[in-house]
Amino acid sequence: MQYAGFTLRNNLFVAPMAGVTDRPFRQLCKKLGAGVAVSEMVTSNSLLYGSAKTRRRANHEGEVDPISVQIAGADPHMMAEAARYNADNGAQIIDINMGCPAKKVCNVMAGSALMQDEPLVARILEAVVAAVPNTPVTLKFRTGWNRQNRNAPMIARIAEESGICAIAIHGRTRADQYMGEAEYDTIAHVKTLVKIPVIANGDITSPQKAKYVLDYTGADGVMIGRAAQGRPWIFRETEHFLATGELMPSPLVSEILQVCREHLSDLYAFYGEDTGVKVARKHISWYTKGLVGSAAFRRAMNQLPDVRSQMAAVEDFFGQLALQDARLRYEEDLPQELAA
Repeated sequence: MQYAGFTLRNNLFVAPMAGVTDRPFRQLCKKLGAGVAVSEMVTSNSLLYGSAKTRRRANHEGEVDPISVQIAGADPHMMAEAARYNADNGAQIIDINMGCPAKKVCNVMAGSALMQDEPLVARILEAVVAAVPNTPVTLKFRTGWNRQNRNAPMIARIAEESGICAIAIHGRTRADQYMGEAEYDTIAHVKTLVKIPVIANGDITSPQKAKYVLDYTGADGVMIGRAAQGRPWIFRETEHFLATGELMPSPLVSEILQVCREHLSDLYAFYGEDTGVKVARKHISWYTKGLVGSAAFRRAMNQLPDVRSQMAAVEDFFGQLALQDARLRYEEDLPQELAA
């Protein structure tokens, strides 16, 4: 796929997720089949550029191209400065966040709250595009502020006119948060209105769903978020299904143990051991969710205080799984009497 001046291996995108899409997770998803992984959002507040959290979020050392960094804010000048700062620090694509529904973001009129003010949207997009003339700028937004105000078509037109080179649309309004089911009619309509690439996002949880959404909307690509938590291999599974129409077999337990080992090691190195252990807990929970015996394991694992005990617990858990079956098996895949 041609996207923002880059030739991608496929049309599969990792959605930017606060507290999730850090450098270790982005690298892992790219290794396991994603064409692009967008960073968790970086504030446009220049006072925070020096904070440890912001420095970590802007750390792309060793990351596979293209490096896409998402910025968030509501002031055109500050957003332009944030774009310049990140482009100077290695960002190859600047992505603007107008999709986050979180109250702390919307309360300062950033994220999806901006969709209420279309003239401000235009000023922000024009300011950012002008600030980084040699760096492509993309935009992520929702279908609207609420179901009575689905103005994604207008935002898409503004984006194209402002020089945005691609857009990603989550199939919910800001008011929907993450409730209910995503709808794709609005995305399909937007696709008919603009010539720039359109990426569909929302409830894409399987290879089959990815194909359905691509076919239904005519979108140029799909963006996968929560379904990749604990299952980053969903990208290679989806890549394979879109290419062949066939589902890959469930991965080997031994392979997923190695994936988990490497991911945890990267987290410990990236955050330091103390913070790394805390961050790793949620990823381990995601990796093991739905696997036989995982509930008791997670309760015990969350009490473990250090790297050595955390890694030993993971080794033991997957070792026990491998004795039962060489491939990953989830409780929902087992006959009911065995899962009980």
